[in-house]
Parts: sequence; C-alpha cells; structure tokens
Amino acid sequence: MKTIKYLLQFIIIFFFFFIFKILGPKFSSFISGKIFEIIGPIFRSKKIIEKNIQRAIPDIDNKRLKKIENLMWNNYGRVFAEYIFMKNFRSGNLSSNIKIEGYEILKEIKKKSKQVVFVSGHFANFELMAMYLDKSGINLSAIYRPLNNPFLNPFMERIRKKYICQNQVKKGIGGMKKLISLKKKNYSTALMIDQRVSQGILSNFFNEEAFTTTIPAQLVKKFDIPIIPIYIERTSGINFKMTVNQPLNFSKNHTEKQITDELNRLIEKMVMLKPDQWIWSHNRWK
Repeated sequence: MKTIKYLLQFIIIFFFFFIFKILGPKFSSFISGKIFEIIGPIFRSKKIIEKNIQRAIPDIDNKRLKKIENLMWNNYGRVFAEYIFMKNFRSGNLSSNIKIEGYEILKEIKKKSKQVVFVSGHFANFELMAMYLDKSGINLSAIYRPLNNPFLNPFMERIRKKYICQNQVKKGIGGMKKLISLKKKNYSTALMIDQRVSQGILSNFFNEEAFTTTIPAQLVKKFDIPIIPIYIERTSGINFKMTVNQPLNFSKNHTEKQITDELNRLIEKMVMLKPDQWIWSHNRWK
C-alpha cells in the first residue's frame, strides 16, 4: 500500500514539475505558493503548526498567527516549484537573483583554503545556501536526509548533486564516515540543524528542550575549526538575500552541549527575523 502511495506521489510531483517547466520560474513559484496555501493544511496538522508558533511567540495574536501559517505554506510551495529551476539559480538567468552579504568572508575561506562548518536552518529556499557556497569555489560537503519516497529520492539526489553540491553526505553512521574522510581532505561542511533528530542531545530551543544534532560540535572538537552561521531570506518573489556571518570560534574547553546550545540560540534569532519563512510543520519538540 505504501509503495502505491509513493508511486502516486511521484507521478503527481512529476506532473507539476512538467507544468512548471512550461510556465517558467516566476509564475511557477507564485502559483505553487498559492496552491500550497490551500492544500498544505490538509496534509499537515494545523494544531502542531500553531502550537509550534505559540512556543516561539507566546503572546502572538490570532491574526498574526494565521498570517505566519499562511505565508509559511506559500514559501513551502514556492520552494517546491523552484527545485526544477536549480540549474537557472546556479549558473543561468536566475543566478543574479541571490544577493550576498558577507561575501568577503567566503573569499577569505577560499583564499586561505580554510576548513569551516556552515550551519543554518530551513529558511526561505534553504537549498540555495549550499548551492551558492559550492558555486563560490569552496570545497564543500553538504549533509542531507534522503526522502522516504524511493521513487522520488533518486531524482532529488540527482538535482542536489548536479546543481546544489556534488558531495552530498547522507545522515547516519555511513554518512559520518564519508564526512570524516572529506574533512581529512580539507572539505568544509554545510548542514541545517533545526530539525528533530534521533541521535543527538536535548538542547534548549525556544524555552523547551528539543533533540538537536551534535555534528557541528563534534567537528569543532575533532578538527578545531570555526562555525559560520548563514541565513537566507526571500526578499520578494524569486529574489533572495543570503547573509554570511562572522566565524564563531570555540575553545577546546567548550563541551558539545555548550556549543549546541549556542547554535540553537542563533537559530532562534534567525527564525524570528522572518518567522513566516521557517518550516513550522515539523514536530520539532516531540
């Protein structure tokens, strides 16, 4: 039964991607955002989303809550449509749609062949961050979670490896071995740390403990390298601004818990910059 469900999902998604290709990136992003505003609440629990938002913004009024929820689905839908145009964002007619703040930091990393850990979360079109870092000439590996759908996952992996970052590292024990191997070859790492994980530690996130990955902290402790927080926001339509922040240097005396707690505080601040562009539908505090 699950196989049939996954196959149907695959066919429907490919149908939409085919239509999007015909419509072009700007209109596809717009219409997909509107579609998701309608169908998103059908597939994800409205209660979970609203409870998550209220955790972060306890005094939020109902009008603002509904607006954040609605715009979150709109952004979700836009990201879905924009996958099929990743080639255009990387080197085509959409490459100029991504403005960078802090580019000098990336230039310094590339110039001195520095090894760092880039951390962020699922903001705006989050895939564009690793894509831009890789495009800038930094030796990069990106950690990702494979999709559950066995029909769709190979297609999405192809997009990621071809247009986002060639060195894709799957989450898990096997992935960690590959990651360590790449670190020894002086590769930097990019990952998003805002989702719940099964292997991690409890760390405070919006005043409640949530399981959080310790991969950045482990890499800092093992290789004595800095962490660079990055953030992306959708400024309008299919236009984005990516911010590269100053490196964070932790001493050997910092524990994995201290480093992870500090990174969660940074993600909180990023979320609150534009809460309507973060994915609230994950059961982060389960």
